[in-house]
Amino acid sequence: MEKDKTHYKSKLLTAFKNLLDPLYSKLERMDVILLKQNLKPKYYRNDDLKTIFGLSSNTIIKYRQTGILPYTKLGDIFLYDARKIDKILEENEN
Repeated sequence: MEKDKTHYKSKLLTAFKNLLDPLYSKLERMDVILLKQNLKPKYYRNDDLKTIFGLSSNTIIKYRQTGILPYTKLGDIFLYDARKIDKILEENEN
């Protein structure tokens, strides 16, 4: 019985891998194309600020509340103009 469960899990994992591998490949190709075109987003979202700049959620909230980080709110989504972020970074560059 345990052998059947292990075999079933193995087949299930293989099936998921077969479904996801083409998706990963496509995403990798898209990433390469975007990097080659050096496209920059017009807006960042909270997760972008966390990933790119290493900011925590609390820091992002604090920067918004104190006016350090200009933003636009669309529903429940906070958007940060990439040009404004670049300008802030340039102004604070040492």
